[in-house]
Amino acid sequence: MLPLASVLPFAVLLLSIAILPLAIPRCWGSNRNKAIVAGILAVPFATWLVATYGGPAVHQLEDSILDYVSFMALLGSLFVISGGIHVRGSLAGTPSANTVLLAIGAVLANFVGTTGASVLLIRPLLRANQTRKRQAHIVVFFIFVVSNCGGLLTPLGDPPLFLGFLKGVPFAWTLGLWPQWLLVNGLVLLVFNIVDQLVLQREERERPGAQLEEVLKHLPVGIVGGHNLVFLGGIVLVIVAKGQGWGAAAGTWPFGVQELAMAALGLAGFVSTRHEVRAANNFTFAPIIEVGALFAGIFVTMGAPLLILNARGARLGLTEPWHYYWATGLLSSFLDNAPTYLTFAATAAGQVGVSAEGSRYLAAFLEKGGGAAALLGAISSGAVMMGANTYIGNGPNFMVKAIAEENGVKMPSFFGYMAWSGAILIPIFVVETLLFF
Repeated sequence: MLPLASVLPFAVLLLSIAILPLAIPRCWGSNRNKAIVAGILAVPFATWLVATYGGPAVHQLEDSILDYVSFMALLGSLFVISGGIHVRGSLAGTPSANTVLLAIGAVLANFVGTTGASVLLIRPLLRANQTRKRQAHIVVFFIFVVSNCGGLLTPLGDPPLFLGFLKGVPFAWTLGLWPQWLLVNGLVLLVFNIVDQLVLQREERERPGAQLEEVLKHLPVGIVGGHNLVFLGGIVLVIVAKGQGWGAAAGTWPFGVQELAMAALGLAGFVSTRHEVRAANNFTFAPIIEVGALFAGIFVTMGAPLLILNARGARLGLTEPWHYYWATGLLSSFLDNAPTYLTFAATAAGQVGVSAEGSRYLAAFLEKGGGAAALLGAISSGAVMMGANTYIGNGPNFMVKAIAEENGVKMPSFFGYMAWSGAILIPIFVVETLLFF
């Protein structure tokens, strides 16, 4: 029943997120302006939807709002808790040490999210390499691994997977994607180690003194605010308990229990951490406010395209897992990967007769058998991993770039970064396609 024009608010909002930071960076830098843009697109759309379709529209919007609250409860609690953990000191800035730190980030991203892992590790990485002349490539590969590809294994890793969890994907289901995770991250780390060794050897030839001896110098590493690791464990426990229905007579938790538990853990982490620790991390609430403002508009406006694609997605000609992998991945490279994931998940579900109107429709989709699992695996991998293709593919990408530039690292331009991702990531994604999709 929905007209195709009902997709426009969602499309315009995603294009705004992609284009306005480049076109009007100073104006777009204000969270107030982001909220205004989201409100201008979302409020009239919601009003029109309710006025036109009545009760069903109200139900659809209610589901979207509840999903938004759950989404923000997770991201907000992870952001606040991880912001209270400060890694002091520095590691050695050798290619081997850098590779190990990126590998640790790939694992850590599945427990604190790609944003949390990026916040925790980017500054120690920069301190470890501050004596080196060329550092931009290290940050680029950090974005590839820690800010994107590493977060494939749990719903905590990346926002698309958490939205899938909210729609019925079992918590442990994404662990089955470990072969894809291992292949992509293993190959990226291998290439990084080779590149980093070549860059350091070049510096040895160009600069006086022994550069290797310089990068081997480091300060003792320690963690301040380590008690927050307990709260992070609590978040994981809450998510697992909710997914398994622990303690619920009906087998599922009523809305609000999970959200309040995560909020309580986030608040406990905030009040129990000294201000000096957060100051050392340059912690502010601005990034999570930005996410909250934009995703409020996204969740309200994305209902229409999800339902339309669910009903008419077969017309797109997407049938094979590799179709979904590249379609999801390419859009996730330039638009936000969370709604892109839901868009193609709804399309795949519609092709096997599963309606996207239910709150847990992806559980019904997976019950259709192995073919459904293959499609959802391709969608998950494309959404998470190909967010690394551009600076705007995933939220942490620009954040890491900004932190690096604050620390004096001259980062590649928008298209310069794409030259790196095109040369390194695209061939690896082709290999992943051939082996798995």
